[in-house]
Amino acid sequence: MYIVYLCCTMSKVGVNMMEDMISTTKKKMIEYYAGDSRRIHHFLKVHSFARLIGEMESMPGEELAVLEIAALVHDIGIKNAELKYGYNNGRLQEQEGPPEARRLLRDVGVESSVIDRVCYLVAHHHTYGSIEGLDYQILVEADFIVNLYDDKADDDTVRKVYDRIFATESGRYLYRQIFCDIITRS
Repeated sequence: MYIVYLCCTMSKVGVNMMEDMISTTKKKMIEYYAGDSRRIHHFLKVHSFARLIGEMESMPGEELAVLEIAALVHDIGIKNAELKYGYNNGRLQEQEGPPEARRLLRDVGVESSVIDRVCYLVAHHHTYGSIEGLDYQILVEADFIVNLYDDKADDDTVRKVYDRIFATESGRYLYRQIFCDIITRS
């Protein structure tokens, strides 16, 4: 299992530093996607669900901070994919995202160990076969909650995703609350 190591302790100063990094990352991502309200809304919603699931799962503060930063930058590869290839898909997002995430997070002052894990998550957030780590699982769950709603997924897809993807107790609970009209129907 992946364990996150951070140099700063979770003292009051450490917590404030992490909160500042998360806030600064959020601001930088809004600037990165300036004028693209759909993308901004997407990563803000994924961040909100990821944070909520992480808190409900009692993630330690350091791991929660990594998750939050990853949720904010998880789709950063879209812009470069569209510029280079004229379109984007999950594979291209995973390919193009880590270098952009690394640049942005270095500018924010995020520690290299955190950047490495965030880049790993960005490079795998559309790969569902071998999810390793609670942060990875929660990021995938939060992204699915937002994508299925925003894309108006059909009932069969909603049910299959619940059965095949959702593993955390908190993610499954939220999913049932959000999609209860579909999950309870046969």
